[in-house]
Amino acid sequence: MGQIEQGEGRFYIAGDGKDLAEITYRTEEATGNWVIDHTFVSEDLRGQGAGEKLVRAVVDKARAEQVKIVPQCPYAAHQFKIHAEYGDVLSS
Repeated sequence: MGQIEQGEGRFYIAGDGKDLAEITYRTEEATGNWVIDHTFVSEDLRGQGAGEKLVRAVVDKARAEQVKIVPQCPYAAHQFKIHAEYGDVLSS
């Protein structure tokens, strides 16, 4: 699995000139919260924890910037359910 890269409103793992995995988020204007709206993991990386690492990358950045997260996409929402330690950045 490649390195996690950071772009504008996203983290991704690239390989062979294409994105192998990606998570995207946008800032909610009213609250300043980040809304995770999409997670994608290609067949090449399935089962290797790529999606989990991408969610953790957004969580770590949110902690550093003291921002709350709204996990809108089903995958991110599931990760927040199984990782109680993400509670500090979960928007209520």
